[in-house]
Amino acid sequence: MKLMRYFIPALTVLASSLPITTQAEDFPITIEHKFGTSVIPEKPERVASIDYGGIGNLLAVGVEPVTVRQWRPGDGFDYTAGPWAEPYLNSQPLVLEGDLNFEAIAGTNPDIIIALYSGIDADDYEKLSLIAPVVPVPEGKGNYDLPWDERARLAAYAVGEAASAEQQIDVIHQRLADIASAHPQWHDLTVVVGGFRDANPWAYTRNDARTAFLLSMGFKSPPALDELTDEHNFNIELSPEQVDVINADVLVHYGNSEKTLQALDHPAHPFLKASQSGGEIYLPNLVVAALARISLLSIPSALDALEPMLEAAADGDPETRVPDARY
Repeated sequence: MKLMRYFIPALTVLASSLPITTQAEDFPITIEHKFGTSVIPEKPERVASIDYGGIGNLLAVGVEPVTVRQWRPGDGFDYTAGPWAEPYLNSQPLVLEGDLNFEAIAGTNPDIIIALYSGIDADDYEKLSLIAPVVPVPEGKGNYDLPWDERARLAAYAVGEAASAEQQIDVIHQRLADIASAHPQWHDLTVVVGGFRDANPWAYTRNDARTAFLLSMGFKSPPALDELTDEHNFNIELSPEQVDVINADVLVHYGNSEKTLQALDHPAHPFLKASQSGGEIYLPNLVVAALARISLLSIPSALDALEPMLEAAADGDPETRVPDARY
């Protein structure tokens, strides 16, 4: 399935929910975070991103990073960008492979280092701070806790492009609301993003952006899954006898399509509600990659592909063909 590119130029104001101390266009700016405080003296010209999938949010606001971090190398994307972001990349950033290479990062001479989805610890932060001001997650947040919109908003604010990001965030939120409004029947249905991994069931919780997107479209999370969800966990590995946790009206199989299709042979598969009603979606690899990056550029492309799949899977008719990785 070919994903449509979807990009909206932006011009609006910064939402008041962002934990900042000054207006986006006023430098220097001060950002408080879990490791302390970072001061950015002037609008950065050279931006290093050590976030997984971080290139999309920067390109969306017109910033071409000098450093990016490899993630999901099997996707085969040049400079980690993906087809939704490649048209906005005209340079060749350094691609970090594996563990952080502090010398290589310093060699790109960055003015700022964005680390909002990076997993850095206090020691990493101290080393990176010797290179340039670092923007980690806010106090009280886990390394991967930031919702997609807060992550995009904070990254854009740090590079002086808050208004651009805010417009695009508003467009995505409105699109999700429009999808929910257009499909009121989804409000009575449960959904799970997960499936089977090494023959065991697993699922993303409502804390994860992928599940959150579906809930914002009107679907509900199964009570059995909610009971296992705490404040921070976003991914739950289950035992074989817990297959009821993923027994939802719509089951979105997430992962490499060749592997997820093996679920068709799982002994529990025929007994799942979604299997019997035609409510399964086996995501194509490109859609998985777009959802994994959860950036301002990849989210709209993912929704372009996902909405018709959901319409077909959620109609309750097992004869309806879902336009997914099976075809």
